[in-house]
Amino acid sequence: MDAEKRASLCQHAIFLLAVHFCYYILALDLCSVSVAAAKDQEPVGYGYSILSSSSATVDTSLKSLTADLSLIKNSSVYGPDIYNLNLFASLETKDRLRVRITDSNNQRWEIPQEIIPRQFHPTGHNRSLPENHFLSDATSDLVFTLHNTTPFGFSVSRRSSGETLFDTSPEGSNADTFLVFKDQYIQLSSALPKGSAHLYGLGERTKKSLKLTPNSNDTLTLWNADLFAAYLDVNLYGSHPFYIDVRSPNGTTHGVLLLNSNGMDVVYTADRITYKVIGGIIDLYFLAGPSPDSVIQQYTEFIGRPAPMPYWSFGFHQCRYGYKNVSDLEAVVAGYAKAGIPLEVMWTDIDYMDGYKDFTLDPINFPADQMKKFVDTLHQNGQRYVLILDPGISVNNSYETYIRGIEADIFIKRDGVPYVGQVWEGPLNFPDFVNPAAQTFWENEIKLFRDILPMDGLWLDMNEISNFITSPPTPFSTLDDPPYKINNNGTRRPINNKTIPATALHYGNVTEYNVHSLYGLLEAKATRAALINVIGKRPFMLTRSTYVSSGKYTAHWTGDNAATWDDLAYTIPSILNFGLFGIPMVGADICGFQRNTTEELCRRWIQLGAFYPFARDHSDKFKIRQELYLWDSVAATARKVLGLRYRLLPYFYTLMYEAHTKGTPIARPLFFSFPQDTRTYEISTQFLIGKGVIVSPVLRSGAVSVDAYFPGGNWFDLFNFSNSVSVNSGKQITLDAPPDHINVHVREGNILALQGEAMTTDAARKTPFQLLVAVSNTQDSTGDVFLDDGEEVKMGDVRGKWSLVRFYAGIINNNITIRSQVVNRDFALSQKWIIDKVTFIGLKKSKRLKGYKFSTTTESKFTKNSSVIKESVNSITGFLTIEISELSLLIGQEFKLELELTE
Repeated sequence: MDAEKRASLCQHAIFLLAVHFCYYILALDLCSVSVAAAKDQEPVGYGYSILSSSSATVDTSLKSLTADLSLIKNSSVYGPDIYNLNLFASLETKDRLRVRITDSNNQRWEIPQEIIPRQFHPTGHNRSLPENHFLSDATSDLVFTLHNTTPFGFSVSRRSSGETLFDTSPEGSNADTFLVFKDQYIQLSSALPKGSAHLYGLGERTKKSLKLTPNSNDTLTLWNADLFAAYLDVNLYGSHPFYIDVRSPNGTTHGVLLLNSNGMDVVYTADRITYKVIGGIIDLYFLAGPSPDSVIQQYTEFIGRPAPMPYWSFGFHQCRYGYKNVSDLEAVVAGYAKAGIPLEVMWTDIDYMDGYKDFTLDPINFPADQMKKFVDTLHQNGQRYVLILDPGISVNNSYETYIRGIEADIFIKRDGVPYVGQVWEGPLNFPDFVNPAAQTFWENEIKLFRDILPMDGLWLDMNEISNFITSPPTPFSTLDDPPYKINNNGTRRPINNKTIPATALHYGNVTEYNVHSLYGLLEAKATRAALINVIGKRPFMLTRSTYVSSGKYTAHWTGDNAATWDDLAYTIPSILNFGLFGIPMVGADICGFQRNTTEELCRRWIQLGAFYPFARDHSDKFKIRQELYLWDSVAATARKVLGLRYRLLPYFYTLMYEAHTKGTPIARPLFFSFPQDTRTYEISTQFLIGKGVIVSPVLRSGAVSVDAYFPGGNWFDLFNFSNSVSVNSGKQITLDAPPDHINVHVREGNILALQGEAMTTDAARKTPFQLLVAVSNTQDSTGDVFLDDGEEVKMGDVRGKWSLVRFYAGIINNNITIRSQVVNRDFALSQKWIIDKVTFIGLKKSKRLKGYKFSTTTESKFTKNSSVIKESVNSITGFLTIEISELSLLIGQEFKLELELTE
């Protein structure tokens, strides 16, 4: 064949491939030619105008504003527009502004009050809006301005600085910036200041960086789906339409929530954010901040504070999909004990079930009598047991749980009968947690099963809802096949793919289309209530699927990651994001779930995972085993890092109390404590525990050093107090990180209450307290410790049994003083917990201890040259360390310790 013929045939083949490819793209509604043509023919919308100046009114208290909006012109793209809208803006608190836009004439779907409570706004005495069209109050830094342009827009700004936070003003004739409001397509767009807006949030998705990266060719899609967490930049198990915006150079921060449960795409470019939502209403909440910490406090004040977790849940957890039988479980527990590695909780995946049916036990491999004996032994050793539940109930007429579910009529329906999906156990129905009767059913099943097997907590998986089949759409239904295709799975796959069809009906004729992303939240809410009633103690639950306010009920893990170095690094942004979402008890599968881990990777992963708020090793049955004791080097490292974690348990638990009462995350981005240091905005490879402990892990194979960023101040190595880093302003420092070491530092100005290392949290709580005072020459040092029994249902309740001890330390001339203040001292005194050591680090080397004066509410004494005092000076850093031991001081008793120093 000559060259000319070959060229002709090649061109023909390329043409045919191109034609087939275009047909394929067209089938997915992605063909760029057709989309471009549609845009050329007609814009997606023309926007709205304010009906008349008299239609815009403000109430007499100047706390709310109402305006009627009228469609400028109809567009048929994605369906007909809604002609008349109502805009309502309200300053609900001094820190929270609400902007709600919906159909004036017809009620639309919005999240019910009983799921996420919100303020009710009765109609008051209104008057016409003044010419300036704004809403403000002297007590609030938020100002709402209505722009009477064509099309109209609105903006939110700061009173204190005039800075614009959100601005929907149309950009010329660009229809992508107009408000569009159709039955199944809502578009809202806001300008952003290019270069100074730094956005975080809008998940759940696995990302390389914590900070959102502007990308006009990508969407941040929210539609709960069972996709591997190892996949980058696709919608995952939860939907959180919330972001915070940290503005440089000063770090002033605000938050924005679009409270809408429907599927959506969010397009974020360098100078604009655009929402494209397939239903519901616009219900925006703006949070004033002005710090990152205060934004999250304001956010969780609205959506609900995070649920308190039991003390034991901060211990180390072990799980595997693929444990074979009870003997296998016993061998794992024994393996940890023999290796001297702490093990708090043993978990079982679906292997324990009879035919993968909820609330059953495999009679051969996990018989009830042997399982109960196993769990009883765990309890005798101060350990716990957690098991998995999937939401689906097997369709089986001999299965009692199924029979009771049918009798109670609590399953999700399609075409008038319970919808039949398919997961591990085959055909199944799904409980409808919108139905109040499902709560009763679910609690009864949990109680009946716990009477057989006294588990301590529950793990809720597959609740996106995951389905192994894709049911065909109802013909001509725009619910199963909406006109706008969100970027589900990054491929715009149908929203019904591998889940319940959107036309399925919940209680009250609520469509799956509207509540799909609420399922995990509703299941968690029902499960928490059930566990409280059944166990009578503070419940522990772990869920995969989440939505706004899930943290009010449950903990979360980041799903099915993989045993790769990249996945190790991705866990940090994922965990930090959930702190922003109001779910502080969060972790990732240590050593990786999918793929085979390696000794080096597992060693580095436990170094990092030991400092996740929730620390669990979990692996897939088709991969190698990865219990921490299987490699000597991993076991040695695990003993070291979990030893520090257990010493830090009082700190972690106190941060849980802070999260529960204020909403502040446990694991935090660096910019939370240092918002004015703009270099912290880009950091995704380190994080803070609380406000002053920084974790700097190795995330690359073969590395024996780590480049870590330290904001200004003195930072002290928690494994060896004599090692420190001192920087006047933020600086990148190269730290040694040999194979068995992770760098964990505490910053000056912090006081940590530590306890001893132990194999269980119960044993650790019986050890004396030790105070570590990181002295600062520029500020006082502070710290707290919250104390209770670790399992009382309500944490810090006014009628509860608890104590809170606050510590304060400072330097005046040649004296350093530390004192305590105790709230509710009786509980701490009843437990007879003592402080037996106080260690001061960070003192100037020119000082020496002359003596100390120690006083409590009952006694006072002065000591010189005591044998329980140790002093040491680091010849390199020049810092003096003073350790005073054998104090036997009751932590519930207020004290004051004064150290007299001399030059």
